[in-house]
Amino acid sequence: MEISSLCMLGGTGFVGRAIADQATDRGIRVRVLTRGVARARALTVLPTIEVMEGDPSDEKTLERAFDGMDAAVNLVGVIHPSRGQSFADVHGELPRRAVRACRASGVQHFVHVSALGAGEDAPSEYLRSKAAGEAAVRAASVPWTILRPSVIFGEEDRFLNLFASLADLFPVIPLAAANARFQPVWVEDVARCCMAALGDPRAFGATYDLCGPRAYTLSELVRLVAATIGKRRRVVALPGPLARMQAFVLEHLPGRLMTRDNLRSMSVDNVCTGRPPAICAFEPASVEAVIPEYLGPAAREARYARYRAGR
Repeated sequence: MEISSLCMLGGTGFVGRAIADQATDRGIRVRVLTRGVARARALTVLPTIEVMEGDPSDEKTLERAFDGMDAAVNLVGVIHPSRGQSFADVHGELPRRAVRACRASGVQHFVHVSALGAGEDAPSEYLRSKAAGEAAVRAASVPWTILRPSVIFGEEDRFLNLFASLADLFPVIPLAAANARFQPVWVEDVARCCMAALGDPRAFGATYDLCGPRAYTLSELVRLVAATIGKRRRVVALPGPLARMQAFVLEHLPGRLMTRDNLRSMSVDNVCTGRPPAICAFEPASVEAVIPEYLGPAAREARYARYRAGR
């Protein structure tokens, strides 16, 4: 199936921007639905991008956004719930409304980006809500594909960049869930898999787990990031009670670096059990190969030069 147009929900995030770049390179017309046009400013330089302002939780708005589109991609997700955005609403109900809107608007393929580890009996509310969204998509009457990435890293991620900031500031890093295992996948590889699946009948009704080539413990990732920015840091693994106390404190501080629900998510390994999906047809990039490009000394100096120039 030839895809010439697609609508993205959650397209202003760093995964959405990677997909938009690759879709533009293929000449695909991309419509991005967002609550605030200002969020999509970085995308407007792309030649095939259309930004539509609206509430993605409203089904009629979704139908208008999907009108005339061949495919739709849902990237909407939250790490921490808020008063206006519960896990159930964002991860469960929004996909349900989206697939109904796809059917009403004639969308031919719906790609839903979920999370590795999603399950009805998962230990965290985050992962259980992701499973509810997957169930809603699987019940849809339009062709669908579900992508389940491990933690996604890239230049604008909120994962490895956070540890880089902490390693910059503190000689000792107390770490909850230090032995939690992840298999990080590069944002560009997630985008490539999404583009490979779009319109491909082999991907209809399929669920793909997406991971990088290697699994790491959280403490290994923190040390790797610290070494990349030229710092030697001591990582102190916190035992269970102290880890829960740390999560409780951080949960109530501005910025919410971690919550108790995040900690529960990390109680199960976030790794893949097999090779990358055949439909992706490439070998994923490693953390070691990519992060020097945006965390290494040369990259950081270039960033500081842009700041000094007021860019």
